[in-house]
Amino acid sequence: MPRRAAAHTGARASVLAALTATVLAATGTPALAAPPADRPMNRAFARAAAEFDVPRDLLAAVGYGETRLDGHSGQPSQANGYGVMHLVSNPTNRTLEQAAALTGEPLADLRTDTAANILGGAAVLRGYADRLGLDDRERDDINAWYPAVARYSGSTGHLAALYADTVYTFLAHGLDAVVTGGERISVTGRPVSPQKGPLATAAVRTGSADYPSALWVPAHANNFAAGRSAEIDKVIVHVTQGSYAGSISWFQNPSAEVSAHYVVRSSDGEITQMVRDSDTAYHARSENASALGIEHEGFIDDPSWFTDTMYRSSAALTSYLCDRYGIPKDRAHIIGHSEAPGNDHTDPGPYWDWTRYMQLVGGDTGGDSSDGLSFTAYATQRSGSTGAQVRAVQRLLGEQGHPVGTVDGSFGAATQGAVTAYQSAHGLDADGVVGARTWTALLSAGPTAALEPGASGDGVKRLQRSLTAALGSVVGIDGSFGPETTTAVRSYQTSRGLPADGIVGPATWAALQAGR
Repeated sequence: MPRRAAAHTGARASVLAALTATVLAATGTPALAAPPADRPMNRAFARAAAEFDVPRDLLAAVGYGETRLDGHSGQPSQANGYGVMHLVSNPTNRTLEQAAALTGEPLADLRTDTAANILGGAAVLRGYADRLGLDDRERDDINAWYPAVARYSGSTGHLAALYADTVYTFLAHGLDAVVTGGERISVTGRPVSPQKGPLATAAVRTGSADYPSALWVPAHANNFAAGRSAEIDKVIVHVTQGSYAGSISWFQNPSAEVSAHYVVRSSDGEITQMVRDSDTAYHARSENASALGIEHEGFIDDPSWFTDTMYRSSAALTSYLCDRYGIPKDRAHIIGHSEAPGNDHTDPGPYWDWTRYMQLVGGDTGGDSSDGLSFTAYATQRSGSTGAQVRAVQRLLGEQGHPVGTVDGSFGAATQGAVTAYQSAHGLDADGVVGARTWTALLSAGPTAALEPGASGDGVKRLQRSLTAALGSVVGIDGSFGPETTTAVRSYQTSRGLPADGIVGPATWAALQAGR
């Protein structure tokens, strides 16, 4: 998260726009179905949608884009925005106050009460629709709401379009989120054709001169210093406590007095450069003169923002910058904001996987592990494959009654035969290839005693390995059932149609051991 050079910035007023996130396949409920009493957020969306004549799925997609439907216990974002709908109160965006005026709800309730916050978000969206002149018929057409959604971002031009495009991507692909308390919020995917009007041509197409894969959107001149007073010798990792488009917008605001060289999006790893490498961004106080700053979309208390795609994209950027400027690829020179001397920030926080990140920066995506079974990713193994992961396959097959002979790390005929036999015995496609399903089944095999948050030991490690294989994204394999593992369990349960309670009982173990 950025900080002005050598000073605190009093106005932490960033415009939080699109939070682009990994879109899950939807299995949703009908948009206006009456939610049962034990689903308070669904009930709040239904009530707000009906009261202000805003499409329920649109309202849910906006909330998901803003916060992933997490109110963060009433704590403000860097934009001073609150709740699931991210109602903002700062000098450039005052949707919190607008919501209070439109609903009559107290400001304190709008900040901390989820139902009031969702009602406020619906009221603000309806207010924008009224200003745009949408009549009853047009409000029934979800595509007509695009300009109102763009205004909700608090931005203009291409950033507003980026925000609205993200929301309509959620509507097109659908989403299926598990929120606090295990409640499931679904939006069913559907064809969309948003009526963009003048925003149809608001696109960013300029490329970065320093990093060819990045877009170029310059920060305001007030928010960085031209040139440098020291050689570049480190990369500093930040987390925005907000969104991709919101950070870009804030760095363009002349009153911000903060910036970073690069911003990375969560969902697809898109990168925007905002300050040239040769100039001094204001992001880490005393370290600004010699550091390159990389902001990552998300919140430090929610590991779901830190996607595999984000890690890979950011690590490729960091590796490129280290090679270009001769920066050693070690943790003394690639540091978090919290590690920079003289800073009081905590980002990237406890859920940032430094081991995974540094492996990717160094080009190591799956070598030997200390126990021979734990890897940050499980690659497909087939005839002709070699290495540590083949040894892991051979060892697991032997433990489960399908010995391969010598465990030598070479995927030959004996290993292929053992894999095929194992697959046949466990109802898997008997193709002799160890892909995600076979990895998941192999790694999860063993006792099925229930595990829940707070548990620890080898059973949790076995769970974490199998979730890493099943989900295709890194789950820290440390034997401790903490928040990251809980999030991964719920994601797995949701995607497999299981009760998303975050507890690994017989049904979840059975699904894992079947390679689902």
